[in-house]
Amino acid sequence: MTHTPGSGRAGQAARIAAKPWYRQLYVQVLVAIVIGVMLGWRWPDLATDMEPIGTTFITAMKMLIGPIVFLTIIGGIAGVADLRKVGRTGVKALAYFQVGTIVALLTGLVAINVFRLGDGVHADPATLTTSGDASQYIEQGEHQHWWEFLTGIVPNSFFGPFVEGNILQVIFLAVVFGIAVKMVGRTGEPIIAAVGRLTEVVFKVLSFVMKAAPLGAFGAMSYAIGKFGLSTLTSLGSLIILFYVTSALFVVLVLGGVLALYVRLNIFQLFRYFKEEFWLILGTSTAEPALPGLMRKLQFMGAERSTVGLVVPTGYSFNLDGAAIYLSLATLYIAQATDTSLSIGQQLGLLAVMLLTSKGAAGVAGGGFIALTATLSTVGSVPAAGIMLIFGIDKFMSECRALVNFFGNAVATLSVAKWENGLDLERARAVLAGRAGEPPVAVEADDTASRPELVKSGAGTVSVPAQSTEVTP
Repeated sequence: MTHTPGSGRAGQAARIAAKPWYRQLYVQVLVAIVIGVMLGWRWPDLATDMEPIGTTFITAMKMLIGPIVFLTIIGGIAGVADLRKVGRTGVKALAYFQVGTIVALLTGLVAINVFRLGDGVHADPATLTTSGDASQYIEQGEHQHWWEFLTGIVPNSFFGPFVEGNILQVIFLAVVFGIAVKMVGRTGEPIIAAVGRLTEVVFKVLSFVMKAAPLGAFGAMSYAIGKFGLSTLTSLGSLIILFYVTSALFVVLVLGGVLALYVRLNIFQLFRYFKEEFWLILGTSTAEPALPGLMRKLQFMGAERSTVGLVVPTGYSFNLDGAAIYLSLATLYIAQATDTSLSIGQQLGLLAVMLLTSKGAAGVAGGGFIALTATLSTVGSVPAAGIMLIFGIDKFMSECRALVNFFGNAVATLSVAKWENGLDLERARAVLAGRAGEPPVAVEADDTASRPELVKSGAGTVSVPAQSTEVTP
C-alpha cells in the first residue's frame, strides 16, 4: 500500500516529529519531577499523600508488562524461519548476561575496596534493630535459596504468572507456547494472526496509560522526597555519590566500550535517543515502565523483532547490571561498617554467590534487599541486620540501579543482534544521528505505530510491533 507525502503513516510521523517541545513526553516528565521535588521539600506532609498517584501509574504499567512480553515473544518466535535460531539467540543472550553481571559485580567490589567508605562506622550488629519493610525483606531473603530462580521458572498455572507479575514465568510460557505454535504449522497460523491483532490492542491500551506518565513521575518523586527528606541524602551522601559515579563509569566505559568496539555505535547518541525513557525511569524509580519503549525503539533502530522480543524481556530478569553493582558495593560496605574482615578470596567467593542470588529476586518487590539478604545469609560471615545501615538511602539509589539496568539491556540487545547478524547497522547509525526521523511514539492518541508492521525509511526497513504493511513515504 502506497501513500502520498503528508498522508497515512508518513503524515502521522511528520506530525509526531513536528510536536512542540512542551508536548514532548520527556519534557513533561522532567517538569513533573521538578515539581515533585519542590513539593516534597517544602510541604513533605502533602507530598507523602501523593504516593497513590505514583503507585497507581506503576501498577497500571506492570499490568501490561506480562501481556506485552508474552505476545512479543510469541510473535518474534513465529516470525523466525528456523527455530534453531531462537535457541541460538537465547544461549548467546544468557552468555552475554553472565559476563556482564560478573563485570558489574567486580566494578562494585573494586570501587568499595578503593574508597572503603564503611571504615570508621564501627556499627554493632547486635544494636541494629529491623522493622517494617526491612524486616520483611530480611525474613524473605533468609529463606531465599540461590537455586530458586531455576525451580521457580515453571508456574503452578497458566494465568498465575500474569496475576503475580512473575516475568520469568511469563517468558517460560511464551517461549514454550511460541515454539508449539510454530511447530504445528498451518494449524497455528490463525493463532499467530490473533496474536498480532491482540498485540495491537495491548499497545493501544499502553498508549492510554503512557499519557499519565508525568502524573506518575510527579507522585513517585513527591512521595520519595516528602517521606525520606533531602536530609537523608546527606547522611550517607558519600555512599550514594560513590554508587552513582561507579555506575556512570560502568555505563560509559564498559557498556560504551562494548557498543563502540563491537557494535560500532556511540553510547552518548544512545542516551539522547532514549531520553524519554531516561526521565521516566528517573521519576518512577523503576525500569519496567520503559520496557515497551525500549523494545519499540530498538526495533526502529533496525534490530530484528525476534531478537528484541527475546533478549529484552529476558534481560529484565537476568541482566541487571545496576543491581549487580549495588549488590557488591552494599555487601562490602556493610562488612566494612560492621568491622567484618574479608580477604580477597572471601570477596571472590561472595561474588560467586551474588552471581546466583542476584537472579533469585528478579522482578520481586524489594528485590535488591532480598538479594542482598540472601547473599549475606548464604555466606554467613556478614550480619544480615547490617542492611539497616543503608535502608534509608535505598530509595535514592533505586533510580540509578534502574537506569543502569535499562541501558545495560539496550546494549545487550544490540550486541546480541549484531552477533546474530540481525542488526541493520546503517539504519541504527542513521536513527541515532537523527537522519531517519522520529521513532514511533506510543503516547499519541491517533498513533498506530505500535502495531507490528514494517516501516520503510530511507535508511532501510525496520519492524515495529504490528502487522506486515509496507508504507512508502
